Amino acid sequence: MRRLAPYQSGLWLAEYGDVRCQLCRIYRSTPQSQLPQNHSSAIPLNTHSFFTKLRQHVNNCFDSGLLCSDCHNSIIWLPKSFEVDIAAGTSLSIQAATYYDYPIRQAIRAFKHHEDMTKLPLLLHALRQLPRPHGCHRDNSVIVAMPTTNQRLIKRGFDPVSILAAQLSKHWHIPLWHGVERIDNTVSQQGLTRAERLTNLENAFALSENPPVKRLLLFDDVATTGASLQALGRTLCGQSPNLAAINSQISNRYQLSAYALAHGSQL
Repeated sequence: MRRLAPYQSGLWLAEYGDVRCQLCRIYRSTPQSQLPQNHSSAIPLNTHSFFTKLRQHVNNCFDSGLLCSDCHNSIIWLPKSFEVDIAAGTSLSIQAATYYDYPIRQAIRAFKHHEDMTKLPLLLHALRQLPRPHGCHRDNSVIVAMPTTNQRLIKRGFDPVSILAAQLSKHWHIPLWHGVERIDNTVSQQGLTRAERLTNLENAFALSENPPVKRLLLFDDVATTGASLQALGRTLCGQSPNLAAINSQISNRYQLSAYALAHGSQL
């Protein structure tokens, strides 16, 4: 049997072995179908046998919640998106699940900088609040996770955005696509102004292959000003010099939208 990664094992324990709220740790967690602002669709379980029911429950585990209703309602979920320009007459819509504030901010920091897997269930709960893109499915869409640099990957030892994107992929049943690379000569965006962020991200991304489908769903953990997603979007729609040699007409062939766990200041 294939050994589960530590984060996956922790999610299974939180999902099935610990029914307490993953935030207050006091009350019982509430099924996702009973929470307000639910965007997932529950699939009825087959009751012919215990094993069939259990297998279907595992396959559809993303219908359950990880917070109690009180903790869920204490977080301000974002129903509206915001936009950034990626080309003349073209903008990128960015939808975040919530604000970069307590408790999401502390959970993201602990997970990214200290590999604290106990915070992952809370972040997964936030992921589940992102509305599934209308008309997108596994045959016409891919999720493009914000790529990291090799230097940062070596330093951290893992890629937190890729882990979160993998969970979003399972939730939406839309595959990941890894055709974008991040150049190592950029510095961290944290603490920079918007103008500095945009300058820092010039030519920060490069395509290694053409996208396989028409709809590209960009994903990042935090969208502060949207500069990183904006730069990634510009590369994918053909506004970056790195892309010219691959396909100069790409901007007319692909539809882009972006998603993030949280939106707001990182200061």
